[in-house]
Amino acid sequence: MFRILEAQAPTKQNATDTINTLSGRLQSATLVEDRRAAILGLRSFAKLYPASVASGGLRNLINSLNHDGEDVDTTKVVLETLLMLFNPDESSPEASDDIALWLADEFTQRQENITILLDLLDRHEFFSRLYALQLISAISSARPERTQECVYTAPLGVSRLVAILDDKREAVRTEGLLLLTALTVSSPGLQKLVAFENAFDRVFAIIDAEGSLTHGGVVVQDCLSLLANLLRLNASNQSFFRETGGASKVAAILDQVQREEDAPDGVAVWAASQRDKNLWGLLSVVRLFLSTGSAGTQVNQVAFWQNGVTPLILEIAFHPLMDMRIRAEALATCADLIRGNSSLQERFAQSDVVTSSDSPSKLSTPKINGDAQDFRKARPRANVIQGLLDLALAVSSTSSFDVRLAACECIKAYLYGHGPIRLHFLARARDGHVSDEHEADNVLTILLADNDGRAGDPYRHWVAAVILFHLLYEDFDAKQLAMEITDGDASKGEEVVTCIQSLTENLIVGAQRGSDDRVSIAYLMVLCGWLYEDPDAVNDFLGEGSNIHSLIHMVLQPNPQKVLVAGLCAFLLGIIYEFSTKDSTVPRATLHEILISRLGREQYNDKMTKLRESPLIRDYEVSAHTSAYESFGGLPEVYFDKTFVDFLKDNYSRVFRAMDRDPGIEVSVIANGIQKGISRELVDSLRSQLEDRSKALQKAEADVLTVERKLGQEQADHRKSQEGAIIEFNRIKSINESLQRHHEEDMHHIDLTNQRILQEAQGAHEKLVSSLRVETQKSKRESEDAAAKVRIRHEAETDDLKSTIRKLEMMIEKLNKDHAQDLRTAYEEYSSNVTVIEARLQRAEERAAEAEARAANAQESAEVSNVNRSSIQAELDDLLMVLGDLEEKRAKDKVRSPDTYTDLGSQMQKRLRTLGEPVSDGDEEDDEIDAE
Repeated sequence: MFRILEAQAPTKQNATDTINTLSGRLQSATLVEDRRAAILGLRSFAKLYPASVASGGLRNLINSLNHDGEDVDTTKVVLETLLMLFNPDESSPEASDDIALWLADEFTQRQENITILLDLLDRHEFFSRLYALQLISAISSARPERTQECVYTAPLGVSRLVAILDDKREAVRTEGLLLLTALTVSSPGLQKLVAFENAFDRVFAIIDAEGSLTHGGVVVQDCLSLLANLLRLNASNQSFFRETGGASKVAAILDQVQREEDAPDGVAVWAASQRDKNLWGLLSVVRLFLSTGSAGTQVNQVAFWQNGVTPLILEIAFHPLMDMRIRAEALATCADLIRGNSSLQERFAQSDVVTSSDSPSKLSTPKINGDAQDFRKARPRANVIQGLLDLALAVSSTSSFDVRLAACECIKAYLYGHGPIRLHFLARARDGHVSDEHEADNVLTILLADNDGRAGDPYRHWVAAVILFHLLYEDFDAKQLAMEITDGDASKGEEVVTCIQSLTENLIVGAQRGSDDRVSIAYLMVLCGWLYEDPDAVNDFLGEGSNIHSLIHMVLQPNPQKVLVAGLCAFLLGIIYEFSTKDSTVPRATLHEILISRLGREQYNDKMTKLRESPLIRDYEVSAHTSAYESFGGLPEVYFDKTFVDFLKDNYSRVFRAMDRDPGIEVSVIANGIQKGISRELVDSLRSQLEDRSKALQKAEADVLTVERKLGQEQADHRKSQEGAIIEFNRIKSINESLQRHHEEDMHHIDLTNQRILQEAQGAHEKLVSSLRVETQKSKRESEDAAAKVRIRHEAETDDLKSTIRKLEMMIEKLNKDHAQDLRTAYEEYSSNVTVIEARLQRAEERAAEAEARAANAQESAEVSNVNRSSIQAELDDLLMVLGDLEEKRAKDKVRSPDTYTDLGSQMQKRLRTLGEPVSDGDEEDDEIDAE
C-alpha cells in the first residue's frame, strides 16, 4: 500500500527547479502579493545558491524594482535579495568572485538600472534608502569606473547622493558617506559635482554633529576621507573650498581640539586615540592643498595663514601632551604651509611656541592629575626657530625620532628658496660658535666642536649636517660666508683652521674611532654639497694634503658594512678632482696621478656603482623614513636627506666620468656671474676655430697664386687694348672736328629760321589777346546786369518775409492774451465753485448739529419707547458717519477740480435726500448751474 502511495506522489524538486519555478512565477504573476511571495522564495535561496538565483531571476528582480517601486514591502524584499546575491555564504558551492562582477555588469550595462536605485533615494523610508545605498556600494566595489559613469550621467544622481548627508538617521547617512567616498576616489568629474552640491558644508556639519575631532568616532574619519578624495589633485575644488570659507572651518576645528586638550580635565585616555586618528586625517587634508610646484599652493598657504590655521597647527606641534605621531605630522604640515613663500617664511620666524627644558621624550609621556594641570597653568614660550632647533638637535631616544625629523623638515622649509634668511641663519650660527657662550643647538658647534654625543646619539650630528647642507646648497653667498668661519687665533700663535678642514678632520677622526656610519655620512653630505661647483672650497680642502690620502684609505677599506661611506668618499674625491685647478695646493695633474695610482679607476667605479645601487639610494623615494623602520641596532634606517639624494642622482653621471677627463683641462664654473676655471667646451671650440682658420689660410694662399697669374695675363691684354684705343681715339677726333664745322653752319641757319617764326607767332598772339579782351568786357557787363536783377528780387523777398514775421508775432501776442484771459476766467470759476461748496459744507455741518440735537432729545425719550430709541440711535449713527465722510471729503476737495466739486455737490444732495433732510431750491439751482 505504501509503495503505491509513493509511486503516485509527485517527484521531489531540487533547488534549481524550485528557483526556476519561483522565477517564472515572479515573471508571470499579475498581483503584487504573488510577486512578493515569489521574491521571498528566491531570497531564501540567495545565500546558498547565488548563481542559480542570479541567472534565473536577476532581471525579474530588477524589473520588480521598477514596477513595484511604490510598494515598500516588495521593494525591501527585492533589495535584500539582491544584497544577498552580492554577499553569499562562504560555504556555498556557488560562491565566487565572478558572481559579483556579473551582477555589477548587469546593473551598469543599462543606465536605467542605476537610475532605478537612485530613484529609491528620494523616498524617506529607512530600508529603501539604506539597502539602495548598500547595493550601489556593492556594484561600485565590483565595477567602480562604470558605476561612476552611470551615477555621473544619471539625472540628479549626484544631487540625490549628496542629499543623503542631511539624513538624520545615522545608518543611512554613514552608508551615503561611504558610498560618496568610494565614488570620488578617481573621478574628477564626480569630485567637482559633489563639491558644488554643498558637500563641504554638509561634511563639516556632520563632523560638528558627531562631536568634532575629540569626541567623533569612525564617522569623522569617513568625513575626512571624503574631503581628501574631493580635494586631492583637484585645483577647482580646492579653490571652491577656499572661497566658501573652508579654511576658517578647519581653524575652528583645530582651535576646539586645542581648547579641549588645554581644559582642566584634558581629554580622556579612551578618547585620545580616536582623536589622534581624526586629527591626523585633518592634517593630511590640509597638506593636500600644499603640493610642491602646484599653481595654487602659495594662494592656499596665504589663505590658511590668514584664517589662523598655521599658528594653530604650530601650537599642536609643540604641545607636549600630544602624541608624538601627531606632533610629527603637525610639524610636517607647518613645513608645507611655509615652503617657498618668502613672506610667510619671514612671518613664521616671528612666532612664539611653547617650550620646556625637558627632553621631547619626557614631554611626550602622558601626565595625569595635578601634573597636567600644573603644566597647563604655566607654559613658557620661546621663538619658533629656537623651539625647532631644540626639538631637532636635543639628545633624545628613538621614540621622538619622528618629531625630530619633522622639526628638521620644518627648518628646511623655513630656509627653502630664501637667500637672506639663509645668510641670517648662518651668520647667527657663526656668531654663536665664535662667542664664548656654549649653545647646545648651534649646528656649527655640534659639527665642529662637539664630539661627545656621537656614540649615544648619532642623529644629533646628522640633523645638524642636514641643516648646514641646506644652508649651503646651491648658494654661493652662503658658501663664501661659511669660508670665513675659522677656529684658532693667529694673534695668540694658534693655528687657524678653516671650517672645511675642521669638518674633514672630524670626518676622518670619527671614521678612525669607529663612529656610527650616520655621522660619517652626515659630514660627507655637507662636504659634497659645499665643494660641488666651488673651486675655492676645493682649494681650501686641498690645503691639507693628507685629506686626500685619508679619503682614499676610507674608500679602500675592505669592510662590507661601509659601502655607503666608501661610496660617498669616492663621490667626494670625484667632486674634488672635477673642480680642482692647476693653482690648487695639490695641482690638478698631481691629484689625478694620486687618484690613479693609489685608488685606480676600477676601484673608483666599483665604489660609485655600489653606492648608486644601494637600496637606501636607489629606492629612497619609495622607502619610509620614520622610527617605525628601525635597524637591528635599534636606530631608524635613515641615512640620507632627500635633497642630497636628488643631488647625488642628478650629478652621479658627471662625477662618475670625472676620472676619465684630461687633467690639463679645467672645468668652468660660473658663480654670481663670475667664471672660474677654464671651460672645456671653450677650449674645444677654440681648437676647432683654429683648425678652420688654418685651412682657410692655406686656401687663401693658393687663391693668391692663381690670382697673380691671372693678373699678369690681364695686364698684357690691357696693353694691347690700350694701343688700339689710342689709334681709334685719333680717328674719332678728326671726325669730330669735321662734324663741329658743319654744326656751326647749321646752327646759324636754324637761328634765322627761329627768328622769323617767333615774329609771326608774336603777331598772332597780339591779335588773339585783343579779341579776348573785347569778349571779357562784354561778359563782365552781362554779369553786372544779372547781379543787379538778383539783388532787386532778393530785397523784395526779404521785405515779404519781414512783413510775414510781424503778422505772426502779432498773432502770437493775441493768442497769449486770449490764453491768459481763459486761464483767469477758469481760475475765477474754480474759486467761485470752491466758495459754493464750502457754503454747502457749512450748511451740512449745521444740519448735522441739528441732527445731534434731535438725537439728544431722542435719547432723553428713549426710556419711554425702546422702539423709538433704536431707530433714533440708528439715525444718529448714520448722521455721524455722514459727518465723518463730509470731513474727509472736505479735506480731499481742496485739491480737486471744479468738475469734481460739482459731482461732490450732487452726491451730497442725494445723500441728504436719502436721510430725509430738506434741500433748498437755491442749492438745486446752484447744482444745475454747476452742471451746466
